[in-house]
Amino acid sequence: MSLYAIGDLHLHFQSQLKAQGQLRDPVWRNHEERFRKNCAAVVRESDTLLLAGDHSWGKNLAECERDLEYIMALPGRKVLLRGNHDMFWDAKKTAALNRQFEGRLFFLQNNYFPYRDCALVGTKGYTFEGPFYLDRRGRVTGWDEKEAVRAEKLVQREAERLRASFEAAKGDGYRRFIMFLHYPPTNILEKRSAFTDMAEEYGAEQVVYAHCHGRARFHDSIEGTLRGVAYRLVSGDYMLWNPARIL
Repeated sequence: MSLYAIGDLHLHFQSQLKAQGQLRDPVWRNHEERFRKNCAAVVRESDTLLLAGDHSWGKNLAECERDLEYIMALPGRKVLLRGNHDMFWDAKKTAALNRQFEGRLFFLQNNYFPYRDCALVGTKGYTFEGPFYLDRRGRVTGWDEKEAVRAEKLVQREAERLRASFEAAKGDGYRRFIMFLHYPPTNILEKRSAFTDMAEEYGAEQVVYAHCHGRARFHDSIEGTLRGVAYRLVSGDYMLWNPARIL
């Protein structure tokens, strides 16, 4: 029984695709079929597959129906994390989604998913992504301070949701945690954040995140082990549509 993860599938079987660059980049060409085959080759029905956000371009459940059917048809138990493009998912209605898709999909938000003796915890997360102001050498000389203030409020909201996830698992006796975010845990200027602090506070073994897709974004945040926590990016194009084995 293994745990796999990947993010940023950006499915659009029904909805009109907004990211036209996704059509032009060869790595995205027929990516749904490549990912389906790669999953079939390694993921078993007894395994768990966590999808780290940005599942669909659909604006509501009706526009996501075929995208979610595609996900449900993948092997293993499917756990979904909320991404910034997942407009169909109202965070306040997560319990309703879990009732509607019980036994087929699990939506991870203000709760946790049991995996062996570990709890899978997570939230969408957030980080300030600019705009940053650069000099001629590409060095950051400043940033949009108004946007940074707004971003900090979103960080705190998501940190509260993440703590609720940790506390729910801890209350049920779990002491081993794998932490999932959609956004990276830090931005390009940060060495730590509310999310890295919480990972260390609860002793998370790994922090797995997505969102950084497109070659220029692959190294925007923490990679490798830092202060005892292993950090890993699992964006789909970064993984070339191979699910990453986490445990």
